[in-house]
Amino acid sequence: MYEYISGPVAEVAPAYAVIDAGGVGYYLHISLETFSAIEHTETARLYVHYVVREDAQLLYGFATKTERELFRHLISVSGVGGNTARMILSTYSPRELQGIITSGNAVLLKNVKGLGLKTAQKIIVELSGKLTGLGEADTALPAAGNGEKLEEALAALVMLGFAKTAAEKALRGILRENPGASVEDLVRMGLKSL
Repeated sequence: MYEYISGPVAEVAPAYAVIDAGGVGYYLHISLETFSAIEHTETARLYVHYVVREDAQLLYGFATKTERELFRHLISVSGVGGNTARMILSTYSPRELQGIITSGNAVLLKNVKGLGLKTAQKIIVELSGKLTGLGEADTALPAAGNGEKLEEALAALVMLGFAKTAAEKALRGILRENPGASVEDLVRMGLKSL
């Protein structure tokens, strides 16, 4: 029904965001991945998944289409609801989750709070092979030569205590704007933006 909701961020917390779209505040359930993408922005565009249940109508918001598609794949698995899928996407970045499912690592997937080994195995069995090509536009690698700089700067920021997914997003944005930046410049600009 809804593709995305765009507008000023009226309120944001690790589990939800309120987007003011034309004077109407939309309450969207979000993952930590999306929270880290929009927590310091004044306006945002969140891709939406609308859920109608007997007892509620819920909007889930995602910073990227890839994250939304992964959410949709996850909730297609019997026994995985919206909150469980959101918890999985809060624990692992879309790229990490795709790697876990592709490699069949159910033990790592069951580390998600509230997810048992049987459900983790079920997710892997049902989704393996369905995720190829997912998110190529959202997770495009930086220009040639910048991959190594990105990895070094990311390792430095992670060692300083920043979350890997938030640091990677910040660094990718910086590299888009400054493709010739050195590793030191990337770390310095990354510290300012985080």
